[in-house]
Amino acid sequence: MRKLDDKTLVVASHNAGKIREIRDLIGPLGFEAKSAADLNFVEPEETGTTFEENATIKALASARASGLPALSDDSGLAIDALDGAPGVYTANWAEREDRSRDFAMAMEKVERALNEKGAMTPESRTARFVSVLCLAWPDGHVELFRGEVEGQVVWPPRGTSGFGYDPVFQPKGYDTTFGEMTAEEKHGWKPGDASALSHRARAFKLFAETCLGA
Repeated sequence: MRKLDDKTLVVASHNAGKIREIRDLIGPLGFEAKSAADLNFVEPEETGTTFEENATIKALASARASGLPALSDDSGLAIDALDGAPGVYTANWAEREDRSRDFAMAMEKVERALNEKGAMTPESRTARFVSVLCLAWPDGHVELFRGEVEGQVVWPPRGTSGFGYDPVFQPKGYDTTFGEMTAEEKHGWKPGDASALSHRARAFKLFAETCLGA
């Protein structure tokens, strides 16, 4: 495993919510984070069929364009009753014809698909959020970290915090959705903590322990 010595890195994303969450996680560790959006980098086409492949595509593109280490996240919602969909196509389910993203529409699409499957009870609506972080260097070296959190899809959406599908995902053991949680409650991790709640925080915990010694 390669350690990260630089204190400046690029968040390889154009997603404002994802950039905010990653900055929240790396900020306490003393990092300065620039984003691919801030640097006006072109978004690479995500042609992978796994979270790992797409995370690697994004991180390498930003690392090579910036000459700095880059951290990317590829994440999604995998629903058991839908055979793991939307999975790596989670963001695609939110795309409109003009390529803008409408997650209210995406959540309705998920609910319709579950109804068509007859998945009406909590036991039939199990799902997990998956996050894969990729740390890439300009020389092409990459490190990958995967985090998952189990839960269920609820309806109607609850809460206005977070982003994406957060209002319809209720993590196992909790009565609230990610959309009803503060950032601190959702992540459930900071340096020195033993546990982490969200998929992204769990992946980040592995990254921090492996590459930063946090």
